[in-house]
Amino acid sequence: MKAAGFRFGVDARDGAARRGRLQTPHGTIETPAFMPVATYGAVRGVSGEELRSLGAQILLANTYHLHERPGEEVVESLGGLHGFTGWSGPWLTDSGGYQVTSLSERVRVEEHGVEFASALDGRHRTLTPEGAIEIQQALGSDVAMVLDECLPSKARAGGERSASDPLRARGALERTLRWAERSAAARSRDDQAVFGIVQGGAVPELRRESAAGTVSIGFDGYAHGGLGLGEPPELREELLAATHEALPADTPRYLMGLGLPQDILAGVAAGVDLFDCVVPTRHARHGLLYTEAGVLPIKGARFAEDSGPPDPACDCPTCAVHSRGYLRHLLRTGEALGARLASVHNLRFYLRLLGRARDAIATGRLGELRVALAPAATRL
Repeated sequence: MKAAGFRFGVDARDGAARRGRLQTPHGTIETPAFMPVATYGAVRGVSGEELRSLGAQILLANTYHLHERPGEEVVESLGGLHGFTGWSGPWLTDSGGYQVTSLSERVRVEEHGVEFASALDGRHRTLTPEGAIEIQQALGSDVAMVLDECLPSKARAGGERSASDPLRARGALERTLRWAERSAAARSRDDQAVFGIVQGGAVPELRRESAAGTVSIGFDGYAHGGLGLGEPPELREELLAATHEALPADTPRYLMGLGLPQDILAGVAAGVDLFDCVVPTRHARHGLLYTEAGVLPIKGARFAEDSGPPDPACDCPTCAVHSRGYLRHLLRTGEALGARLASVHNLRFYLRLLGRARDAIATGRLGELRVALAPAATRL
């Protein structure tokens, strides 16, 4: 099954990087694009109207958390994510698998699905490939993700092997493919795209094999799973390149959870179209602001009497009105406005960054942009 009203096309290329358009039933997304994370259907402290004005095109909601609270039945009864939240643009929902394995210490991955203790009330629950699709269909997102087995990038205590272990990576790869087949068979909405997820740990050959197997099942788009979890950037680029060799050029590619600006630009250069991460809002709440000159720890004492804008090069509402000294004061005193204003700034930085990447691809200057923004990785 292919989703109706869902099309992707590439308008320009710069090496492996590509600028394109992803058409969904609720709007067209210019790619490469960054998706702000709206865990419970909201980006903390930032309204949908503000997100739209900052340049957001699509939001990501967390299937696991919405399943726990308020429940997909409630969301569906109130018009799905679009009616429930008031955000009328496109939505992407994850499968919930990563949250199940990362939030609960009592997890068992079995062939039928994932058994876990709820992080909310401790009750025993099971998430299956079919169940993950059913939940997302009830939520009514434009893009749903299959359930996959995501390995930790490093071995955990207790002897669990990580993604760097080829044997463990192959096991997760093969199970993810079996789950992908079940997910594909479970879909019943023709207005919702479904993306397959590539696994294979830190082994390029396994990534390529996983991609080929996932493509043979047939999905509307493809995602890189299990990356952005601490692996060296050089290895990540090798893994992306190996995967892209086996992915069709006419479908969107999504790198799940990758969040630092320099890593996103590297992903763009490798040919990735969609990104998401909690980094901009989480770091904002801790007083870390992203600027072209570097990461600004705004809670530092040296900014107490600083009358300048947080980032002179930024066009966001926070930088247009407020000073570094005021923002430091709000964050130091725990005033909720401080976290909101900082989040607005960081989201604008990320969304503007992807907009500049799109323009740079169209003019063949992505490499120049990466060089110009290299200082953004440093801490001031």
